[in-house]
Amino acid sequence: MGVPSDPLSIRPDDAHNARLVSYVHPSDWRNPIPAPCYNLVVIGAGTAGLVTAAGAAGLGAKVALVEKNLLGGDCLNVGCVPSKAMIRSGRAVFNAKEAAAFGARIGKSVEVDFAAVMERMRKLRADLSPHDSAERFTKLGVDVFLGDARLSGLDSVEVAGQTLRFKRAVIATGARAVEPSIPGLAEAGYLTNETVFNLSQCPPRLAVIGGGPIGCELAQAFQRLGSQVSLLHKNAHLLDREDMQAAALVQKAFIREGIALHLKATITQVERSSGGKRIYYEAHGKEETVIVDEILAGAGRAPNIEGLNLEAAGVEYDGTKGVLVNDCLQTNNRRIYAAGDVCLDRKFTHAADFSARIVIQNALFRGRKKASALMMPWCTYTDPEIAHVGLDEQEARAREIEVDTYLREFKDVDRAVLDGEEEGFVKIHVKKGRDEILGATIVARHAGEMISEISVAMAARFGLGKLASIIHPYPTQAEAIRQCGDAYNRTRLTPTVKKWMGRWLAWQRS
Repeated sequence: MGVPSDPLSIRPDDAHNARLVSYVHPSDWRNPIPAPCYNLVVIGAGTAGLVTAAGAAGLGAKVALVEKNLLGGDCLNVGCVPSKAMIRSGRAVFNAKEAAAFGARIGKSVEVDFAAVMERMRKLRADLSPHDSAERFTKLGVDVFLGDARLSGLDSVEVAGQTLRFKRAVIATGARAVEPSIPGLAEAGYLTNETVFNLSQCPPRLAVIGGGPIGCELAQAFQRLGSQVSLLHKNAHLLDREDMQAAALVQKAFIREGIALHLKATITQVERSSGGKRIYYEAHGKEETVIVDEILAGAGRAPNIEGLNLEAAGVEYDGTKGVLVNDCLQTNNRRIYAAGDVCLDRKFTHAADFSARIVIQNALFRGRKKASALMMPWCTYTDPEIAHVGLDEQEARAREIEVDTYLREFKDVDRAVLDGEEEGFVKIHVKKGRDEILGATIVARHAGEMISEISVAMAARFGLGKLASIIHPYPTQAEAIRQCGDAYNRTRLTPTVKKWMGRWLAWQRS
């Protein structure tokens, strides 16, 4: 067996984090003796790497998995899992504060125990960590190596002083938070998604830099959990990549909940002061300042390509785009593929998962599966959530595709009214004059749970008109999808069709 891996720790140093580390980077781990040659060496044990390794080993391949930090990657440790645990706690607080509107009297105020919120998050993260553990993957037949991976040739990787030779390799090293180039920010100190979950005390005043999905999700969660949040965003509205009508509803919710929005804001400097961290910014032609206790930078992601020695394997890369791949996720070195955030524009856990499935087929079985063929939904987990799949109106125009759009607002959907969740909608785009679904956006409290119905319809080429024939339980918010189908079918009742039907019915009466 190889030498023990270097021990890692996560703050705070409590029983939950110790249990997490014992699974995903055990201190007594000894790397195995490498096989003479591997069918597949996987560099990186986030979602893409884990799915690739488990899937390939299950098919009988000899697989090595290399990770320098924590197995599970961002999703388990500093991404989806901890953030959604916090979001759920924030939603519980919000529900309690809004309970009077539903006839429930909880008291004059709702107290938030932030330390308990974060402990719950750490416990749940540790509870889920066995799924991604070194022990589990070893039992699946994978050789797990902990340490820095460095390509040493066209078909070899070095890790912890050992050389792993491969027929095929997959780079799945993920991405990290972008370090903003703001004068004084580093000196003042700031948080990212990789450090914010270490907090055990709620910052009374929190600035969030960036109005994308990560910034918006955490801004709302911290506001609900007791921070006064100031969100600074360089553009005129939040969530720029989303449907503008959808983003506007989220922005309205943020204002209603007391988040201070500073839009079209360009941060010029940060400095420490006696009152806290002072942020200088320009907005609408004026110089402004805001003083906070902590700063969370959530403005973009950068691929993890440093230290891999990609040049030794002849793998082309870009500092912004990451490892460069073709539509089959193959690099210019035909032996090496990439999957997940290190090479994809859409940096979602489910995108990493399904890119890994493509790599397994293409790398091991000479498949020609293409990433461009994936039907890729996504969801921003604000409240309300924004879920999307396929094209939106702007993308359709850019491709010179004419569309018809069917919109059903939740203020007209019985269940949404009863739930007190009238602000939202289902919007479905079809090819003009036809019922072929090209894309959809849903804004609802559980939009992420609803979008898959439309994804399935698109993948199965099931038209919008046919969705009207699918019986949905009453009352549900998902009825809005069927009602969009009803709206499409009503467009088929042209004056000529109505005239013909009237004649038919008149003949029936005679």
